[in-house]
Amino acid sequence: MRITGTGHASMRIDTAAGSILCDPWVNPAYFASWFPFPDNSQLDWETLGDVDYLYVSHLHRDHFDAEHLKRFISKKATVLLPEYPTSQLEDELRALGFTSFLRTKSDEVHELDGGLKVMIQALISPTDGPIGDSSLWVEYDGIRVLNQNDARPADLTRFNELGHVHAHMLQFSGAIWYPMVYELPENAKTAFGKQKRERQFDRTWRYIDDLKADFVFPIAGPPCFLDDELWQFNDIHGDEGNIFPDQSVFLSEYAKVGGTNAVVQLPGSVTELTDGGTRQHTTHPTPVDEFFANKRAHLEEMRERKRPIIEAEKASWRHPEIDVLKELKKRIEPLLEESIYMAKGVGGPVRFDLVSYDGDEVESIVVDFPGKQVRAYADEKVRYRFRTQRELIEHLIFIDEGDWVNSLFLSCRFSAARIGQYNEFVYAFFKCLSEERLQYAEGWYDEHEKAVDAEDIEFGDWTVQRRCPHLKADLSRFGIVEGNVLTCQLHGWKFDLPSGRCLTGVGHKIRATKNN
Repeated sequence: MRITGTGHASMRIDTAAGSILCDPWVNPAYFASWFPFPDNSQLDWETLGDVDYLYVSHLHRDHFDAEHLKRFISKKATVLLPEYPTSQLEDELRALGFTSFLRTKSDEVHELDGGLKVMIQALISPTDGPIGDSSLWVEYDGIRVLNQNDARPADLTRFNELGHVHAHMLQFSGAIWYPMVYELPENAKTAFGKQKRERQFDRTWRYIDDLKADFVFPIAGPPCFLDDELWQFNDIHGDEGNIFPDQSVFLSEYAKVGGTNAVVQLPGSVTELTDGGTRQHTTHPTPVDEFFANKRAHLEEMRERKRPIIEAEKASWRHPEIDVLKELKKRIEPLLEESIYMAKGVGGPVRFDLVSYDGDEVESIVVDFPGKQVRAYADEKVRYRFRTQRELIEHLIFIDEGDWVNSLFLSCRFSAARIGQYNEFVYAFFKCLSEERLQYAEGWYDEHEKAVDAEDIEFGDWTVQRRCPHLKADLSRFGIVEGNVLTCQLHGWKFDLPSGRCLTGVGHKIRATKNN
């Protein structure tokens, strides 16, 4: 089996029975804020795109690159489609010209031509990617690989059941806007960033230990930020709170916990798995150590080369003819009327401050969840506030964007402030700005709220429900108790055991009893 690194979470898997291209991403994403690093735009994509199968794990734009898929990927390829609750991924791929689809069943092995086997595990909570994330398992001639990319399964049991995995590809770096965009003192922002960076690695070590693959491939990050306004987010400034460590940092951190089996791929690196998957040989276009030793120079060269692309994107965002308040009322108010669980979860108004093109004026708009309306800000107290450029909201309206998380928020082109805890319902709602997504998310929260988890586990002096109230992670694997606080390391959520109160977000009370 041959695995060619094609950048970020993308790879091409070649076997005698067929080839699979995964998550090809080349063009900038999220309002031209994210770029793949190392740069993969100069690979031979005409050849790489001539494949038998295409796997797109989910619709995040650093995995689903519509422009690149349309231009370079063979439309003869059969799409390996995760079992998602909505049809949006298939619909968007069909619009790009793909016609052949294998609709997989989650956690079921599908045998393709020539003995090639695949299984896709789909995650379908409203907080998994843009309503869905997934992992791809592949087996050919006794060699098994798991492309987990940036999915976060509660555990990897299903993959272990299918036999020993030889190559494990997974995310280790950040893919979020927290805490960088929050209006906090710099020392607090650094402390929160350091905590998040450590949690990212802790979660990665747990997944690696669960699977115990022969080889570990750190993938799916970090992106790089080439716009001058976002340059500070690159991990080249000695900031211990930066949440975007690269593969060279992964190697040093992995070594601290005894890891010796990591394989780093640059775009164009080729790994051959032989001897039943127990041996690997990797060749690189440039020595890995040398490449990352010159990271700043590579980024600076990319910044100058990509500057015209960024400027062209920025020029396309302004739509002054759009009445933002009027259009948001038309789009969002019908969804507010239908929302029960998410509206209740948000529990108050959310304010957007829109800064004019010249920066001299600010229009404040409130999405009033209890009042079920979008209106001008009335000088009231709000718990969540976002501040961004007006043209970004204009562009979201202009393109009829139904997922502001997969556009505005991941762009980091905003600032945020909040009173109190993180509220997942705010972001869940703004990724569900369509009838189909809203109805699915409301139904999911309805069932989630009704679910009763009767199984318990012991943590020293405490008896605690086994499944995390947040997203059902197995606390026997991901739970850690320090004093009276339980932390679920899958997403970093904390719970006060004496009261059961969630210390991280709104809701999600845990069931816990002190043993006599």
